Amino acid sequence: MSAHDPVRIPIDGVLDLHAFRAEEVKNLVPEYLEECRRRGIHQVRIIHGKGTGALRRTVQSLLRNNPHVLSFKTADLGGGGWGATEVVLK
Repeated sequence: MSAHDPVRIPIDGVLDLHAFRAEEVKNLVPEYLEECRRRGIHQVRIIHGKGTGALRRTVQSLLRNNPHVLSFKTADLGGGGWGATEVVLK
């Protein structure tokens, strides 16, 4: 497996972005959300980690500009706290 091979991500309503940098998720997040919608998954948790907050800000900016997102909020403590964002899709 080389660094350029595609990464297989399960479409199960939980997207873990720990292995990605902020610039790498600009297409990944909208494509993942679209695939969730296609499969009838409307509650999604995006795990971006706490870190510097750059990944969280990028993810939430993408959500804010996505017409298929009904709402999103920082996860409660049981769902990862501010290291994750919970999304409701239309």
